[in-house]
Amino acid sequence: MTRTNAAPVPAPEDFRTEARRWLSDVADHRGTRGQEWGSGDDSVAVFENWTEDEERAHTERIRAWERTRYDQGWGALGWPEEYGGRELPAYYEQLYRAEEAAFDVPRRTEIFPVTQQLVAPAIRIWGTEEQRRRWLRPMLRTDELACQLFSETEAGSDLAAVRTRAVRDADGDGWVLRGHKVWTSGARVATWGVAVCRTDPDAPKHAGITVFLVRMDAPGVTVRPIRQMTGGSSFNEVYLDDVRVPDTDRLGPVGEGWRVTLTVLAAERLDSGTLGLDNADRALDLARNLPRPLTGGEQQQAGDLFVRTLVQRLIGLRVTAALVAGQEPGAEASVGKLYATATMRATTDLVHQLLGPRLAADTGEWGTFAWTEHLLGAPGYSIAGGSDEIQRNILAERVLGLPKDPKPTPKQTEEGAR
Repeated sequence: MTRTNAAPVPAPEDFRTEARRWLSDVADHRGTRGQEWGSGDDSVAVFENWTEDEERAHTERIRAWERTRYDQGWGALGWPEEYGGRELPAYYEQLYRAEEAAFDVPRRTEIFPVTQQLVAPAIRIWGTEEQRRRWLRPMLRTDELACQLFSETEAGSDLAAVRTRAVRDADGDGWVLRGHKVWTSGARVATWGVAVCRTDPDAPKHAGITVFLVRMDAPGVTVRPIRQMTGGSSFNEVYLDDVRVPDTDRLGPVGEGWRVTLTVLAAERLDSGTLGLDNADRALDLARNLPRPLTGGEQQQAGDLFVRTLVQRLIGLRVTAALVAGQEPGAEASVGKLYATATMRATTDLVHQLLGPRLAADTGEWGTFAWTEHLLGAPGYSIAGGSDEIQRNILAERVLGLPKDPKPTPKQTEEGAR
């Protein structure tokens, strides 16, 4: 992107120094609040175990911080000035996050990156000028939050098989939506839902799909929490019962919704490469602070996890480098997603080895039983953000050049029948 009228890009180290100075003025450094190992919040939940009131309260705390960032020039770093940004290279967001991690600020829940890093970029690409004016600044500032109304029980990981219908209303200036969506994070606190709908049931599978932005408080929208193994409900099912949506809230052309959906999914997989790194770092801290010497096997596991975190961050930098070069990181994003879920499993394995029975008993001891929420939540990310099987299919097709639907040879058919 040309920066003819923009301020010069600061050197990375100068940018980090500037970010550190600003953060010191507006937030407490973790080291200055006595938050050494064994004190403070020991939550390592993958999917939060909150009531609706707790989710709303925490969302407002995050929102207040995100507004402070945005208003003082530290939000929307890669966006043009017209949207409140500084038009910096994509990886400067990672540089900023690395500095912010040392300060006591609210930990973002999933709906914030969904809004800022998935939905807002899709609106920028596919939205009309009026839609960009209406939605982008409020979403980047988090005045309005958006969730994904993608998955359905019948479709599984095959989003092109959606059955939620959108039909033109009698006047022709709006649509009526009817269907059922599942696994929607943040539905209870979202202002908007990005709904993938079928508008032409007779069209081929990947055609006849259209995307809409649906107000989550519209008549006919019902949000029902889905109970997790941990007892909480951080994601939901959403029912759309004759929900009326004006055509001005349609995103992209009619029937071209699959392309819009792919834009969101690509951004989701780019972001998923950083999944679980905070908990992996916490597990390594647990190993350093264990009140006994590590066994040889534990040392090996901890060393393996440490190397994994480095490799995962390097994969993230490679994805960012592709973006900076104006390329679409397809295979890299899929590798990053697969590697992230493997890191989460390795984190679980190390913690289980280090804590043993203390992991399963709620004794009140800091940093022990809290890990059960990671153990129970981590497997979910082998499905979330595009299942591991889908990522392997992408790599098989786009990297190895394998056909999508290989037909068995006569010999294979004969052997399969035996």
